[in-house]
Amino acid sequence: MVKQYAFYFDSTSCSGCKTCQMACKDKNNLEVGRRWRRVYEVSGGEWFQAGNTWVPKVYAYFVSMACSHCEDPICLKVCPTQAIKKRADGIVLIDETKCVGCEYCSLACPYGAPQYNKQAGKMSKCDFCSDYIDQGKSPACVDACPMRVLEFGELEELVNKYGLSDNIFPLPPASLTRPSTVITPHKDARLADSFPGQVANREEV
Repeated sequence: MVKQYAFYFDSTSCSGCKTCQMACKDKNNLEVGRRWRRVYEVSGGEWFQAGNTWVPKVYAYFVSMACSHCEDPICLKVCPTQAIKKRADGIVLIDETKCVGCEYCSLACPYGAPQYNKQAGKMSKCDFCSDYIDQGKSPACVDACPMRVLEFGELEELVNKYGLSDNIFPLPPASLTRPSTVITPHKDARLADSFPGQVANREEV
């Protein structure tokens, strides 16, 4: 029995093509504006003068994120109707028959994973393609990635294979909800700590 399914993301090779995002939207028939997986473009840095020369210390990298199906999901804790459940394999799901669309889960989630479905009047989010998982398939985003920077598997196995990563801008501290996402950070992610970065495509995420 899988204890906790998790995503793995390799930021070192992500090209920011958003194929994973589009595969998710296509598979789940998501309308414009509702994204269960989002690709953040992070950039920042400064220029320094060295004599008569200006030297760049700039950076840019991408972070692809969906619901992290956290080990300690705060969305589940704040839901007043108990519409959010965590399966035995760690996948966190929303039961639309119980959801009243109050958006408490969205307000509480530090990742902004739960999103309001205006047409249904319910909350929605990445369900880890649980229907595919139950059929022995991979999530749509994983299969679609042309750079093969997305994987999924059991959290402990992914951590043993790739190691734990430090917090990466623009993600919140992992200690908040213990997200089931393992990330290999881009080499420039460390620069975001020294030179304040920004999400360059804020209107897209």
